Parts: sequence; C-alpha cells; structure tokens
Amino acid sequence: MHVSYKAHHLPGRISAAVFALALALTVGACGAKNGSDASKKSSSSQSQSDATDGIGTQMAGVSASGEPGKKPKVTFHVPMQVVNNSYAVLQKGNGAKIEPGQRLCVQDVALNAKDGSELMSSWEKNTPDCSLVMNKQKINATYYNVLINQKVNSTVAFGVNDKNSAGTSYIMAVTVISASANRANGEKVKDIPSNLPKVKLGATGKPSIDLNGYQPDGKLVVQTLIKGKGKKVEENDTIDAHYSGWVKGKDGKPSQFDSSWDRGESSVFSLQQVVAGWTHGLAGQTVGSQVLLIIPPDQGYGNKEQKGIPANSTLYFVVDILDDQGQTQS
Repeated sequence: MHVSYKAHHLPGRISAAVFALALALTVGACGAKNGSDASKKSSSSQSQSDATDGIGTQMAGVSASGEPGKKPKVTFHVPMQVVNNSYAVLQKGNGAKIEPGQRLCVQDVALNAKDGSELMSSWEKNTPDCSLVMNKQKINATYYNVLINQKVNSTVAFGVNDKNSAGTSYIMAVTVISASANRANGEKVKDIPSNLPKVKLGATGKPSIDLNGYQPDGKLVVQTLIKGKGKKVEENDTIDAHYSGWVKGKDGKPSQFDSSWDRGESSVFSLQQVVAGWTHGLAGQTVGSQVLLIIPPDQGYGNKEQKGIPANSTLYFVVDILDDQGQTQS
C-alpha cells in the first residue's frame, strides 16, 4: 500500500501453527453428503466417513468445554489418527454470523494427536491471528466452507498431518474472536462542504472520486463521510481498513495509485507505520466510519517520488475503518 511501503511489506501476523494448517489442508472436497444432514450431528458423534459438499471429512471423538470466545478445553482419546482436511465444530458461537469478505481474528491452540500435549497456543500472550479474509478464491475450501456457516466465538477443530521430519499430526482448535465488516457501515454525514471532492460508491463499496475543482491549501483536510458507531481509534492502534488513493493527474483528473479494493481484501496496519496524514487524520475516528483525507506533501511523501506519485503531491484518500485491533504489542 502506498500509505507506507513499510506497512505494505510487513508479513501477516500468522502463527507458525496456523501457517502450517493453511499449507496442510487439502483444497479438494471429499464426500458428497449435504450440509443440512451433517449439521444435525454433534461433533462427538460424527463419523469420519461423513462429509459435506466442499468441506473435508468430519472428525469424531473431539469435544471442547468452556465459555464460548475463551480458550477451550479440548479433549479426545489418544493416540488419535488424524485425517488431513478433517474438521469438527466444537462450540457454536454466540456472536454475529460470519459473512463473505470479512476479516477474521482467531485465537488458536494446537494439540499433539499422539498424546494430547499442547504444542502451541496464542491465548496466553493474546496474539490473535487476523490474517484470514473470507475470500473463497484465496483460502482453502474447507476452511472457508466450515467457517462461513459459523458465528463469532465459535471454535472449530481442524486435523493436520504435518509433513515435517518428525511427522507430527495435530489438532488445531481455532476460535473466531471477531469478524470485521467489509465496508463502512455507519450513518451518512450531512452538510459536507460543497467545495470538497465528491465521492461516489460502487456496488461493493469501492469509492471513486471527482476532485470537483478542489484547490489544496497545504493543510490536512479530514472529512468524515460516514460516521461509524464503533470504537474510537487511537494514534497507536492497529486498524483494518479498505482504502483507495489518488493524486491529481496532468489532465487535472484524479489518478488512482493504490486501492485495497482492487486487491480483493482490506489491509491491516499500525497507525505508527503510515504517513503522518493518516495518523493525524484517522486518530479520533470511529470504527465503521468512512473518511476523506486530503494530505499535503509535508504529511505525505514530501519531495520523494513514489510509484505513481510525483514528488510534492497532495494525496487524496477515502478510507473505510473496518476494525480496530488496539495497540500493537512489542
């Protein structure tokens, strides 16, 4: 993202176990039983021969106890033979239904299938993985098709036959702790100054902009277009956002240099890793808001040319604040 090259090139916060899970789960579906039949069975009574369209084999004999949304106590008989691409819904969530396009934050715990010992857990240090976007073209079919039917605070177990030298097989219990919206969802702001650029939204929420003859005066302009009702963003927070950015082209029309919408998923970054105009402009806004930022060169890239951005450019951004993950942990 052109907001900051540093932020754009940061790897996603993916735990080693979740990364292994994503690699190990096979993409193909197995079996052909329909989902309505499968959903009537509890995870403790499901046969490993049962499956649903586009979803892997269901695991038998795995259960979990505890409060939904908290670290579960997962139990199973050991040693357990784990089928790759297998799953079991251990706890039904009590939050909002998971929708396509949302970014999920999950906590996870991995248990050795041989003896039940805990191999890793993100719960103790509270380091959720927020890299999973519900985009069926980009993630494993089983992962998508199981989670899309769940609610926030659900816990789902996935079986993994790890292809490492030790041949470790394990059960990954994934708890969805939050699901961000996929576009601003607040109330439209009235009485926006008529001299500002005009923003129009497409069917998916992607913005386009008409500069409307606007003449920048070297000052940062922050105009809320949609006012969200969520958490107030602090300048040290890490946020999840959709955005598009433009500069004024030689023909006087807006020239887009970057857009998370075009990449098909939102971006997660700390407000300490972006240009100053973003830090100053988004701090104090609320989750669910859409904000127009007009950033002068001294709060953008100054006299340094970037790809698609001439030196000393005024930057125009429309930003949808989807989620606030709090302050970045050191």
